[in-house]
Amino acid sequence: MTSAATLRQMTVGDLPAVLAIERSTFPFDAWSEGMLRGELADQPRTRHYIVAVADGGEVVGYAGLAAAGDQADVQTIAVSADRQRAGIGSAMLRALLDEATRRGAEAVFLEVRADNPPAQTMYERFGFERIGLRREYYDDGTDAIMMMRKLDEAENADG
Repeated sequence: MTSAATLRQMTVGDLPAVLAIERSTFPFDAWSEGMLRGELADQPRTRHYIVAVADGGEVVGYAGLAAAGDQADVQTIAVSADRQRAGIGSAMLRALLDEATRRGAEAVFLEVRADNPPAQTMYERFGFERIGLRREYYDDGTDAIMMMRKLDEAENADG
């Protein structure tokens, strides 16, 4: 929970609000409703998706994790434009890292747009390190920076 929103598991009923945020945040490579439904269908087996809900009940952010074996991947994190810089993204990332730890992951990976310095800064604050680059990864030709954070007892305690 943050002062701005409460976190809970995402449901199919959240998809209209999530898709609106998805399309405004990622206009060139937004996930489709079918893709998101597929991710939700794998909860809780290999997926963990959450939403951030404001006091009035409005979904203002969402995030997802894929986890299998000793590895987890941050699939997505997005916050409504008018709610950014309020700690919601950080709260959701912390929740995903906690879930990865709970599931026994030893490392968490993600890709972040090379043209999104605020997101890169947030991930670095959480201990993610750059491990590579995927050229023209996104549909609009933007590169993706690959990042990784190892999970160990010390980091989990510090988080």
